[in-house]
Amino acid sequence: MKFVLLSILASTASGFTILSPSFLPTSLSSSLPPLKSTPDNSDYDFSPTSGSQPALITNNNSDVWVPQRSRPRRNRKSQAVRDMVKENLVTPANFIYPLFIHEESFNTAIESMPGCERHSLDHMLVEVEEAMRYGVKTFVLFPKVPDELKTNLGVEAYNPNGIVPRAVSMIKDKFPEATVCTDVALDPYSDQGHDGVVSDGKILNDITINQLCKQVICQARAGSDVVAPSDMMDGRVGAIRDALDSEGFTDVSILAYTAKYASAYYGPFRDALDSHPGFGDKKTYQQDPSNGREALIEAMLDEAEGADMLMVKPGMPYLDIIRRLKDNSNLPIAAYHVSGEYSMLKAAVEKGWLDEKDVVLETLTCFKRAGADIILTYYAKQAAKWMAEDGLY
Repeated sequence: MKFVLLSILASTASGFTILSPSFLPTSLSSSLPPLKSTPDNSDYDFSPTSGSQPALITNNNSDVWVPQRSRPRRNRKSQAVRDMVKENLVTPANFIYPLFIHEESFNTAIESMPGCERHSLDHMLVEVEEAMRYGVKTFVLFPKVPDELKTNLGVEAYNPNGIVPRAVSMIKDKFPEATVCTDVALDPYSDQGHDGVVSDGKILNDITINQLCKQVICQARAGSDVVAPSDMMDGRVGAIRDALDSEGFTDVSILAYTAKYASAYYGPFRDALDSHPGFGDKKTYQQDPSNGREALIEAMLDEAEGADMLMVKPGMPYLDIIRRLKDNSNLPIAAYHVSGEYSMLKAAVEKGWLDEKDVVLETLTCFKRAGADIILTYYAKQAAKWMAEDGLY
C-alpha cells in the first residue's frame, strides 16, 4: 500500500511548527525520523510560509494554502468526473478495419506486421463477423494480386471476377449491414509497382484516371459502399464522381486520400501486398512530408470535386495536418494509422517497453483529439474488444 505523507505546517510568531501526523499507521509513524519543531534545530531552515514575504500563506484552518480560485485538477479528481468532462471519446463506430486478402485457401502471416494476416476469402468472412460482434461495422479491402495478373495498365483492377469484386459481394451478401470500402489505385495490379500507368519512367496522370474510373465502376457494381482513391492523381476525385453518377451510383461515397504523403512508414503494408515500387519512389504524386499548407490545396480541390470524406495518411506523425483539415473543411476527416506506426508499437510491446492496450487506446484517442472523425487502424478489432472488456460498449 502506498501512503501519501502530509506534513501540515502552522506558522507562529517565531517560525513554524510541524503538526504531528497522528493519522499515520503506528508502524509507519515509528519509522519516521524525529520531527524538529523549530528552524534553529532543523537541518533545513526554509519555510515557505515564514518570513516578511512568505511564498505561501495559510488558510483559516492554518493549512498551507495557494489562493487560486481556478483549479483544473477538480475536474480530474475521480474517474466519474473525468468521464463526465471527457472531450473526445473513441468508439468502434469510428473505426475502419483494413483487411488484406489473397486467392489462397489459407491465411498467411505478415512477418513485418505481427498479428496481421493475408486472409483467404472464407476466413475474411470469419474476421468480419468477429469484428462486427465488437461493434466494428466498416471494412476496407486490400488485395495481394498474383504476379502473372499484373500489367502496366492494371487491367485486373476492373476484372468483375477479380478478387476484390468477389470479396465485396461475399461480405455484402452475408453481412448487408456492413459498410465495405474499396481501395482505388493501380499499384496492387501494376507490374511497375506504382499507383498509375508508367511511360518512360513517368506516372501518367490522365491515362491513370481513365483506368481508375473503370475500377470504381467495377467495384460499385459488386456492392462497394465507399470507394477510396489512394492514387493521388490530380483531378481523379471529380472524374470518379462523374463516372459513378453517370452509371447511377449516386449513393456510393468517395473517401479521398487527400493528404497522402510520400512516407517511409508504408514499408510493412507494401510487404503485405508485395507492391513495392518497381523503380524510384512515389514523390512525384504523393505529398512532400515537409509541406503542410499543400494539404489545404488538396483538400479544397477534393471537396470541390465531390469528395464525401477527406483522409490524412500517415496518422500519428501528421496530427497537425489532421487538425488543419478539420479547421478548414466541414467534411468528415479520416486518419490512417498506417502499417509502420502499427509495427513500431508491436515491436515495442514485444520488447516489453510499452503496455499494448494503454498505448493503443491512447494513440486512437489522439487521432480523435486532433480532429479525426474516422480512424483506419489494424487495431480496430482488438481495440473494440478492449473497449467491450472495459464495459465501455
